[in-house]
Amino acid sequence: MADKLHEYQGFTGRLHGARDRCKERWSQWKEQHPRGVKETFKDSLFGIPNSDDPPERVWQESEYSDIFRRKSRIELMRISAAVMGIEFSYAGETAFVSPTLLQIGVPHHQMTLVWALSPLVGFFMTPLLGSISDRCRSRFGRRRPFIVMMSLGVLLGLILVPNGEAIGYALGDERPANLTEVPSVLGPRSSALETADSNSHPWGVLFTVLGTVFLDFDADACQSPARAYLLDVTVPEDHAKGLSTFTIMAGLGGFMGYALGGINWDETRLGELFGGHVRAVFSLITVIFVACVSATVTSFKEIPLGELQGQEEFRKLAETERIQESFDAGDEQPARNCLKRDNTTYGSLKQPEGGNEGLSINVPEVRGELSLRHYLRSIVVMPPSLRIVCLTNLFCWMAHVCYSLYFTDFVGESVFGGNPAAPVGSESRIDYEAGVRFGCWGMAMYSLSCACYSTIIEKLIKRLGAKRVYVGGLCTYSCGMFLLCVIRARAAVLLFSWTAGVMYSTLFTMPYLLVAHYHATGMWNSEGGGCSEERGLGTDVAVVSSCVFVAQLLVSVLMGLAVKASGSTAAVVAVAAALAAAAAISATKITYLDL
Repeated sequence: MADKLHEYQGFTGRLHGARDRCKERWSQWKEQHPRGVKETFKDSLFGIPNSDDPPERVWQESEYSDIFRRKSRIELMRISAAVMGIEFSYAGETAFVSPTLLQIGVPHHQMTLVWALSPLVGFFMTPLLGSISDRCRSRFGRRRPFIVMMSLGVLLGLILVPNGEAIGYALGDERPANLTEVPSVLGPRSSALETADSNSHPWGVLFTVLGTVFLDFDADACQSPARAYLLDVTVPEDHAKGLSTFTIMAGLGGFMGYALGGINWDETRLGELFGGHVRAVFSLITVIFVACVSATVTSFKEIPLGELQGQEEFRKLAETERIQESFDAGDEQPARNCLKRDNTTYGSLKQPEGGNEGLSINVPEVRGELSLRHYLRSIVVMPPSLRIVCLTNLFCWMAHVCYSLYFTDFVGESVFGGNPAAPVGSESRIDYEAGVRFGCWGMAMYSLSCACYSTIIEKLIKRLGAKRVYVGGLCTYSCGMFLLCVIRARAAVLLFSWTAGVMYSTLFTMPYLLVAHYHATGMWNSEGGGCSEERGLGTDVAVVSSCVFVAQLLVSVLMGLAVKASGSTAAVVAVAAALAAAAAISATKITYLDL
């Protein structure tokens, strides 16, 4: 019938029909937003959304009452600012750490060992730190002390990496007699590197490697308490919006960080002031990092663990009173919701028999004193639903590490046809360096794509459901990397790098949204069954985050074998596509509950 009508109307009639529909939708929007576009835009950024449930009464007049209200977008951006600084640091690390290590004499065959140090430390330390943060009794809260501690490690790395060689010379390293500077993509290099055994920088190597480990480990580890802090100081209704904001800030930080490194600071006054391109970039990143972390840790006060535990009895009385008021008013639905929420607790405490007697209200993941051994055991013994989330996240990180660590090399060799081992100044070496530059633009596009996609992922989850968004994001990346492997053109590098941003936004958001949802509902499967272990949110966030360390270790072994077997760096994107497909399959087995 619609086709017949269009046939009678013609193009002009359909155009008028579309115009009328637009007018009707505009009129409906104006009725729903009487304050106009400008005020609506302001409310979306600065306005605080209304919460369906009022804050808990015992906290309404305290200094922590802001925790129990909805947050505006600007407030969520401030809470998430730390990850923006972390991504700035990652950009500097990705662009300059490897050339810096090469410049002071670390051979290529030892480079993998250097990059493996941080994952080895992080895999064991990050979950442990997450467990300790759940039990931290500092008056500043449970997460912020760890954010500050990890930030100090990142700060130390940002200082040591660009200055390790200078520190080595100050401690007695011998300066090469034939030191000359040769222009290179990633800054000046010494021609002395072209002759074997011409460099000896033991102190410089030591301090630069230490800086690399501090920077890589602490930047990864800092994200866990930063996410847990976001989830702790926001209400469940804001978790999806908060995590998407967290990812937007990460994407913007990466994009601007790569752009910062792409400027030729050697030709500026700032470069002259700091002593070269690399030092100028790291100095700027250091200032930005400190500003971002400061914005986060001063945003909202955390409730100290001791005070949180001390208020449990008052919270029980307040919730019981609310249930009684609902019954007295004849409205049984809110009371049922309260009872249902209480009876699906997270952990192993059994519910008392006898209906409403002994009503227990959840304090955010706190159930008395739990030993460190208990927390360490919870890392190994976890619910099957969480195990599937971790497996999916492991595949996701492996697919992403293939892109982030080896992509520029793939572009330089397989797309531009260059050779990194060719003599400096040769045509093959020039082509390779041009490919590295072009690959950096592709990585900038991936960071921008991540930020853009993160602005809509929350709406996609509400409209399509978490499962479709999760699986769809992984399939998008898998298809993009497969097509890039086949086409290997310059336009494909820029185009399909956008699919990497979709996947990065997905792995930055979906696993933590699921973990937060499990903790908020206390449910681990569709039947509402609980877990046999008492668990903490910080522990589970850290366990999920630690997948990046395992992924980096596995990929460092797998990628070398894949490239050697195929004889081409195209194996980088082929393996990324296969791993993303495996992640998509695993994501179909996740327990999504009602997300």
